Amino acid sequence: MKAILFVDDHEVLARLSCEILEMQGYRAVCAASGAEALEKFAQEEFDLLVTDFRMEGMNGMELARKVHERTPDVPVIIVTGYGPVVGEAIAAPPDVDMVSFTGSTRAGTEVARLAAPTVKRVHQELGGKSPNIILDNADFEKAIPMAVAGCYLNNGQACIAASRLIVPEGRLEEVKKLAKAAAEKMNVGDPKDKKVNIGPLASVKQYNRVQEYIQAGIDEGAELVTGGLGHPAGLEKGNFVKPTVFANVTNSMRIAREEIFGPVLSIITYKTEAEAIAIANDSDFGLIAYVSSSDKEMAERVASELKAGRVLINTLKHDPLAPFGGYKQSGFGREGGILGLEEYLEPKAYITE
Repeated sequence: MKAILFVDDHEVLARLSCEILEMQGYRAVCAASGAEALEKFAQEEFDLLVTDFRMEGMNGMELARKVHERTPDVPVIIVTGYGPVVGEAIAAPPDVDMVSFTGSTRAGTEVARLAAPTVKRVHQELGGKSPNIILDNADFEKAIPMAVAGCYLNNGQACIAASRLIVPEGRLEEVKKLAKAAAEKMNVGDPKDKKVNIGPLASVKQYNRVQEYIQAGIDEGAELVTGGLGHPAGLEKGNFVKPTVFANVTNSMRIAREEIFGPVLSIITYKTEAEAIAIANDSDFGLIAYVSSSDKEMAERVASELKAGRVLINTLKHDPLAPFGGYKQSGFGREGGILGLEEYLEPKAYITE
């Protein structure tokens, strides 16, 4: 039985992937970081390493070195360097048949431009500004805390973050109260502490970027429900951000239109179901959307109108076997499931006499 070390910085996805590998007869061990992978690799022998993320710092290089020491006959290739330089070296050459890219929409358009002269296949999973529609018949006591959690996934640094919370106008005060309580229950601190929900952002640059968006929300007239500028109390050192909720946001504000990549939730109100759908679709992005309702048929009807590659109804559940990808400036192509595999295949027809 082959032993596989599967490394993915999305802990749930890593676990599910290992379960799938085990169903196929492999012995699979999961790691959610480069450091954890190094630790597991030192403890036992593996026949194969599978990694699906950008390992932090020198851990990727160190892991590659360890793999090469154990299996010197197996090639290990890691390309490091400044994004635009490395990106051009990968996307432009004619001997590269396909480029699969995950990142910002700005970088994605440059990858597509570089790939165009050789007419190579390009698959892209780019940015998002995901809407979360709460229909009036939803269980608000359950749906609003789940909405806050959906926005703060991975400290808000997630392309699927449900950052636009679209709620009935007549229930705004109830939503504000529930969202404030849920946000203030979030524990911010050392991510190694299992009681912590939100850790630091990836860099000082990203911390400053999120602060600029919070200030923009205040300047444009949004109501600050909780959180705001600066560090949480006692966490002045590090890239920690206060879990922030804005209300009375309009869909024209920057915090409603641009991907923040931090724990900042914008509450937008609607008068009718049609208006809720229109607000949700009024975005440059279309990666994922969320709907909460006690009526399955109503939720599915609304979901069918949303311009998003995936819609989650009454859940934050991920299914690695379901196709994942976006509309509009969220990219094109799909990953996951059969469609994800087919992205890397080129049909060929044989016709004989």
